[in-house]
Amino acid sequence: MNFSNTLIYWYLQNKRELPWRKTNNPYYIWLSEIILQQTRVNQGLEYYRKFITTFPTIYDLAKADEKTILKLWQGLGYYSRARNLHFSAKYIVNELKGKFPENYTTLLKLKGVGDYTASAVASICYNESTAVVDGNVYRVLSRYFGIHTPINSTKGIKEFKQLAQQLIDKKQPGIFNQAVMEFGAIQCKPQNPDCTICPLNSSCIALQKQLVNKLPAKDKKITIRKRFFNYLVISDPYNNITIQQRKEKDIWQYLYEFPLIETPKEFHLKELLETNEFCSIANEDATTVSLFNKSMIVHKLSHQHLYTKFWIVTIPKKLKNSISWNDFDNYPVPILIHNFVENFK
Repeated sequence: MNFSNTLIYWYLQNKRELPWRKTNNPYYIWLSEIILQQTRVNQGLEYYRKFITTFPTIYDLAKADEKTILKLWQGLGYYSRARNLHFSAKYIVNELKGKFPENYTTLLKLKGVGDYTASAVASICYNESTAVVDGNVYRVLSRYFGIHTPINSTKGIKEFKQLAQQLIDKKQPGIFNQAVMEFGAIQCKPQNPDCTICPLNSSCIALQKQLVNKLPAKDKKITIRKRFFNYLVISDPYNNITIQQRKEKDIWQYLYEFPLIETPKEFHLKELLETNEFCSIANEDATTVSLFNKSMIVHKLSHQHLYTKFWIVTIPKKLKNSISWNDFDNYPVPILIHNFVENFK
């Protein structure tokens, strides 16, 4: 039994029962693949169900407003995925008359869709023989074939894609793609996989050479950027607060947050009060300013860590351009802000 047949046989015996595996609807498959980028299945499952309940067709998603979509996406991170999803839904409905792209090449034209997603949708929905390569696939192939080429290098990306394409079962490409991804997710796991029960253990090079915990290989890690955030939680006696929308091309674009002062290092109260930003935001109207979290909250993103303080600022008169605390839950916010509000209330 060859590599592909072994994986498919294993998959049919061991696959998890997931809702997107019970349909060939390209809208549902596309939605699941976008949600599962950078997201574990257990977390993404809840969001998938919410989305198909709220937007059962691509027409429903296309006509929704962005604020609603971002609110539903809240907590998943990488919010550009949600904005691209919305953009592409409108493109399909308005430009393609609701007809979903039916092959790898046309799928790549959708905003936010790259090689992996196009391959997944094309193979699962349209039986096109195009191989997927994600983190799970890199891991399985690098271990089984003993490949040391860094998976985050240009050479590695090309090499693994070519290998996966050679291995794909051309009669059932969708099943093969799902099989190799599922195998990497629950059998050939990143840490301490149980190789004793692996159906490929007799021919796995990494196991033979004791390289399981060393493969796949990666080039050196990207330097993590440190940022220092000071949020001003400004409120008045009438239960109003000030929020703003992030418009710049940065993390959390188009989400809402409290007024923010970003500093080059940790600032204490005296230093914060002396900044031009604080004077501009609070307009010298602040009655009290106090620190909510006594130690900085460290919020870790893929390439940066946010060292965050929440400053409670009270204003004696009614705030202009504010919202009621009662309306706050209607606005899509980063999970960092959401968690603060849950603790604050």
